[in-house]
Amino acid sequence: MNKQISDKLFFRFALAISIVVFVLVIVLNKRVLNPPTHFPAFIYKLPMLHAFINGTCAIILIFSLRAIKQGKVALHKRLNLTAFGLSALFLISYVTYHFFVPETTFGGTGAIRSIYYFILITHIILAAIVLPLILISFWYGLNQNIAKHKRIVRFSYPIWLYVAITGVLVYLLISPYYSF
Repeated sequence: MNKQISDKLFFRFALAISIVVFVLVIVLNKRVLNPPTHFPAFIYKLPMLHAFINGTCAIILIFSLRAIKQGKVALHKRLNLTAFGLSALFLISYVTYHFFVPETTFGGTGAIRSIYYFILITHIILAAIVLPLILISFWYGLNQNIAKHKRIVRFSYPIWLYVAITGVLVYLLISPYYSF
């Protein structure tokens, strides 16, 4: 009974965190808050850092899957915790960047424009969906509930990997249009 209560409590926590992050990103995107006019120059380097973090997470996630398929549970855990830490760093950096810098408009035309917006829209939607799935996956994994962990990871892993890879693609496609 206590385990079920703690699962429910954690699920509510995961959902609350996910909603707060989603609302924060929307608020920053809509420029509701007035950012300072002066800020450190490194802020402009953050999109490249975001792409690097996303690419690194994708690689780590692939190695993590390989590790668990080889029965290397401890390595699998370390890799996933590393990917989770990098994703948390990404999220903090992403929010920081979007607080200071207005949104960049994609300038491509033709088929590349359609491709870019397809990648961007699916990336955004799946990024919003994957956060609670990742949190729940970690909850089950860290609490040794392997059956439930495996069940949820069937969904969270491919979505997280897609979001990480498309994060790099979005950066590569939008970076020529940055005005800084």
